Amino acid sequence: MEAPQVQVDTTVGSFSVELYMTHAPDTVKNFLELSKRGYFDGTLFHRVIPGFIIQGGDPSGTGRGGESIFGGHFQDEISRELKHSGAGIISMANSGPNTNGSQFFITLAPCPALDGKHTIFGRVCGGMQVVKRLGNVQTDKHDRPTTDIKILRARPA
Repeated sequence: MEAPQVQVDTTVGSFSVELYMTHAPDTVKNFLELSKRGYFDGTLFHRVIPGFIIQGGDPSGTGRGGESIFGGHFQDEISRELKHSGAGIISMANSGPNTNGSQFFITLAPCPALDGKHTIFGRVCGGMQVVKRLGNVQTDKHDRPTTDIKILRARPA
């Protein structure tokens, strides 16, 4: 069976992510279903740290919101086989163990310090140049883009 994908259209351009159903089935189910529901549509990439990550998936735009399809938080699905080995890895943002909701981040470089702390559930498989552009937007001292960078639409491909 082919890996599921989600097409993400942003104000900067579009990219696609391939999802790792075998390694993170609940996380993939959550991301796919939230995408189908239009949950991410109109949300901001609220945190951008050049050379590190871009983060989104919070409908409040604050970095403190978002819910999973499971109601509240859900368990980590950390695999020793998957690493934050380069740019384009998509993982769940969290506030500690087993606090996954709707927020996710995409790496802009290798981030080995994140291994074992965040559930990796996919990778960018198309449009990496758009992700790189997102990672180079101007930010304030709190890592918030100075111009709104939005997800216009995210849907399973």
